[in-house]
Amino acid sequence: MSIKGRIFGTVVGAAGLAAAAGAVGIARQNRVIGNRAAGEQVEFGALHSARRVVVTDDAVDLHVEIDEPEEFGGAPATDDDLTVVFVHGYSLNLDSWHFQRAAYRGQVRTVFYDQRSHGRSARSGEEHCTIEQLGHDLRRVIEHTVPGRCVVVGHSMGGMSVISLAQQHPDLFGDTVVGAALISTTAGGLDPGRILFPMLPLGLGGRFVGRAVRTLDRGHKVVDLARVWGHAVADVVTDRYAFGDDVPASHVEFVYSMLNATPFAVVADFYPAFATLDHFDHLEPLSRVPTSIICGTEDKITSVGHSRKLHSKIPGSSLLEVEGAGHMVLLERHKEVTAELDDLISLAQAHGEEQP
Repeated sequence: MSIKGRIFGTVVGAAGLAAAAGAVGIARQNRVIGNRAAGEQVEFGALHSARRVVVTDDAVDLHVEIDEPEEFGGAPATDDDLTVVFVHGYSLNLDSWHFQRAAYRGQVRTVFYDQRSHGRSARSGEEHCTIEQLGHDLRRVIEHTVPGRCVVVGHSMGGMSVISLAQQHPDLFGDTVVGAALISTTAGGLDPGRILFPMLPLGLGGRFVGRAVRTLDRGHKVVDLARVWGHAVADVVTDRYAFGDDVPASHVEFVYSMLNATPFAVVADFYPAFATLDHFDHLEPLSRVPTSIICGTEDKITSVGHSRKLHSKIPGSSLLEVEGAGHMVLLERHKEVTAELDDLISLAQAHGEEQP
């Protein structure tokens, strides 16, 4: 399909969402909410606000940061304004939203948090390193940081967290949660080896990689040292499997730094959750609100076929396939991703205003 064809498909999806939200006639107008180039002159990892803590239902402290519009030159947010909650991916942290965070500062109230065992959040017990628990964690974050309505935006494992929220807390959708974005993610059918060892041929995941993970986990401190020692090789692997096209070296180094900062023991704790993931039959709550699905056509981790299946299973959703982009599409093609989120926020606002 041509790029023009892909964009047309998104327009049709957006129009359907607008109708569902009671805003018939709203079409894609290239709405500009955020400053899409704002993060290009800002050092990666430099965007932070005051630390807050949300305690999960199993007593894990989550590191949370909130960007209030008035703190960055915007008008004070009210309870009627939308909050956008961003949920990062596997082995990453909240810094991965660098460009989106810069774009929306002063424009939209935004919430960022490190998922359990990631970034600055506390370590979780292995038994709670599940996609189900991540859905409960997201509910907790919403309860403690969102005064009114929100849009939830998840990348990779963060998208799985959003889907888990929909499965376990469907009552939130349409009232509290009035929009969702699923970026480079899936609800199941994933070859888990593609997440941990994407350099292996498709199909060599399963028991082979599972055994390797268990073996390596027992010596995870040695593995962590080896990861540092193999920095040059890791840069090449990161470039090849995180991105679909040529990107600045700083992008590759930034992603590598987040991956490398995640202890291998954490990687191993979450790994089993991907092998058993099967939530395609629990997507209905997402059809109640504007939902945008975004994926790069060269994603080697969660291939575009997963996003197409999500789109087919969520009536009224929009699908943006970003030609040539890889798994880190939110960095690689950040302007296109933020433009899509602009439209989603506008549609979600309309949807929320139509609710009784």
